[in-house]
Amino acid sequence: MRFDLRHPAILPVTSVTLAALALAGPVQADTVPSGTKPPTVSADPLPTWQVNGVVWSAVTVGNTVYATRKFTKARPPGTAPGDAKEVTRNNLLAFDIRTGALITSFNHSLNAQGLRVAASPDGSRVYVGGDFTTVDGQTRNHIAAFNTATGALDTAFKPSVSGKVRAIAATNSTVYFGGNFFSVNGSKRTRLAAAAKSNGALSAGWKPVADDDEVFALLVSPDGKRVIVGGRFQKLNGATHVGIGAVNGTNGAIATWYSKPIPTRIGERYSYVSNLTTDGTTVYGSADGEGGKWFDGRFAAKLSNGVLVWLDNCYGATYGVQVVGKALYSVGHAHDCSSLGAFPETTPQTWHRTLAETTYKTGTDKTAPGTNSNYSHPAVPTLLHWFPTVAMGSFTGQYQAAWTVTGNSGYIALGGEFPSVNGKSQQGLVRFAVKSLAPNKVGPTPSSAVTPQLTAPAARTVKVTWQTTWDQDNEKLTYEVLRDAGQTPVFTTSMWSAFWAARVHTASFTDTGLTTGSSHTYRIRVTDPLGNVLTSAASSPIKVG
Repeated sequence: MRFDLRHPAILPVTSVTLAALALAGPVQADTVPSGTKPPTVSADPLPTWQVNGVVWSAVTVGNTVYATRKFTKARPPGTAPGDAKEVTRNNLLAFDIRTGALITSFNHSLNAQGLRVAASPDGSRVYVGGDFTTVDGQTRNHIAAFNTATGALDTAFKPSVSGKVRAIAATNSTVYFGGNFFSVNGSKRTRLAAAAKSNGALSAGWKPVADDDEVFALLVSPDGKRVIVGGRFQKLNGATHVGIGAVNGTNGAIATWYSKPIPTRIGERYSYVSNLTTDGTTVYGSADGEGGKWFDGRFAAKLSNGVLVWLDNCYGATYGVQVVGKALYSVGHAHDCSSLGAFPETTPQTWHRTLAETTYKTGTDKTAPGTNSNYSHPAVPTLLHWFPTVAMGSFTGQYQAAWTVTGNSGYIALGGEFPSVNGKSQQGLVRFAVKSLAPNKVGPTPSSAVTPQLTAPAARTVKVTWQTTWDQDNEKLTYEVLRDAGQTPVFTTSMWSAFWAARVHTASFTDTGLTTGSSHTYRIRVTDPLGNVLTSAASSPIKVG
């Protein structure tokens, strides 16, 4: 008996080496990871209340997810728009991340879209910013606060902001916000301001300036001493800080920030920071690039000084990031992650709407530097094996899928304009859970190419050849060769596969010692580590010579 694995980039070697190679492939993580890589959540989409529009931003407080942007209705999972159980929710809602159920006690109405929702560190308040000017008919110019214990609108916190608020970060006493505005409570502020949590009073001493373009993201250090600012600006307080920088949390003065992940704008070609998150010591940022392979991946930098930790130059805009343990989840439309040794560009172009990667560096980018990049061959993380299929939507006219990702230690939730997940209707909101909380029913992907092809290279011998498949949340699959109607395999092996590699991995097994004149068919049974099984159709019969 012989077993071979063929790949265009691998030269023929001995059958023993090939078997080892099949087992050893690129080490990636999934719900049952190899080695020391962190596990991901499963790819099973969990039933979640849906919206009839788009979710742009979401935050998790305990087990509650608060979500905002532009929608007017919410409805139960598995139902269509107009269902009898559909309820009114104007641009803001909350649901339980454990069950996906709408939280009925939190019911407020924004008169225009929300663009950002954030929480205080103690979880007592959530803050919403956006284009709205009223909440439940009460004046709230572009920013509002809600008590998480009662669900009530905060009656004391009501700064009057002159324009849209896109970014919010808070300590337990101060709320920092940014966007595209020029005054707060009648006082001049250029795209950045801060107010007291207790009464919304403007912080007179905190008035940094984003000189020339919008602020999209804010992050405050746990001690409140540093505020990280991200966006489309090219300067902060008159000094060159392209897309990201840091200011003092008390007086707004420029603070130390060493790295330059965002390239300088050239005409209409630019990148900007769309979202920021932290694990307490490292800042993780997402970028959106305009102008053709301008930087639009992710980066990590030290929270204390902005020194670059790694830079992931996958191409395809990134809109949101969320840390869960040692995994960083992101949403966008990646189409070329060859910088991470993962999927390459395709023709026609294909997009992958969700990614997960390590929070820590694991190697070096071997590809050519990105257009106008400030870094050549930077440290990179490892892409983890988590690839649910989130469908493109059309509500915003930008034809994207997920716009935001949030979560806690057991679950993550995506919000966006997607109409379905893994081929099943699920609009705008969806949840995924860690293995211990998930149904774990996503298995090997059906493919007609798994059906084996047979040849007779020698007397009393049949060579069985098949193409590998892949699994959305498990990289290592077990392949069993079944002869005729038998259920006991005549050969078993394990191989790693990802969607970009499954198309080119071909495996074969040579069945020897067969009876001359006998006729046989073969099937391939594929099993993931959680017991999900895919069995191919039977091959055409072959007569043994």
